[in-house]
Amino acid sequence: MSVDFCGIELAHPVINGSGTFDAIAAHRAFGDELLERFPFAAFVSKTVTLEPRQGNPPPRLWEVPGGLINSIGLPNKGLRGYLEHDLPWLAGLPVPLIVNVMGFSRDEVAELVDAFAERAEVSALELNVSCPNVETGLVMGADPDETARLVDRVRSLTDKPLIVKLTPNATDVPAVARAAERAGADAVSLINTLKGMALDPRTGAPWLGGVTGGVSGAAVRAVALAQVHAVAQAVDIPIIGMGGVQAGRDALDLMRAGAALVAVGTESFRDPAVGLRVASELMELLAKTAV
Repeated sequence: MSVDFCGIELAHPVINGSGTFDAIAAHRAFGDELLERFPFAAFVSKTVTLEPRQGNPPPRLWEVPGGLINSIGLPNKGLRGYLEHDLPWLAGLPVPLIVNVMGFSRDEVAELVDAFAERAEVSALELNVSCPNVETGLVMGADPDETARLVDRVRSLTDKPLIVKLTPNATDVPAVARAAERAGADAVSLINTLKGMALDPRTGAPWLGGVTGGVSGAAVRAVALAQVHAVAQAVDIPIIGMGGVQAGRDALDLMRAGAALVAVGTESFRDPAVGLRVASELMELLAKTAV
């Protein structure tokens, strides 16, 4: 079930969604068995920003029927801390490493891309475009022109594959995907979380420290299928599909909708080894459909 993704050879088409699986923490919990049976065909890092971020104040999670709302807020060590502390360990993973980066301007993203361009440990870069550009006030991934300008700004900085992680909150997601493709993106990934909110049942005030958060899990599966299908009709570059994947059937559905790879996110909180199960179930289903 090996897959060639933008020139990167993967053992199977199941990877993790950025920020939903902490390989370093998992290794502390499970030891070297994690490395011997790593659950994903590639590892996508948590989002890296130029400066360290503490993330949003707690509480950060709220369970909804069929999923979660998270208001984590992208906590990370910043570029310097990631290069010094995380990258040396992640370079030892038995699978390719994809680093997810985010900036508040095109220049910030360019600095991040440039920093990883010559790092042999990094196989590809994923651009998180769900952040407002401080220069324009527009969310970079919600406006096709903003997306195109961002990709055009960083494309010449690296030969590594560039994946643009699309926001589902754009007015016209396929138009954003086309803009990313025209500007030089090698792939797109979708969907990111949908904006949601939870109220404290005692006070009626917002529960999450960040007031709103991102809805994920099975609750967004139908939205993911619709958006992956629409984007697949609009672009020729590979698509990483995600949103509510809990089993091989969910992965197969996204692939039938047009995804080349499938990412697992929220389900990893319930079962850290879910990637292996989804890949195994997907293999069985593909074998049956090939008969």
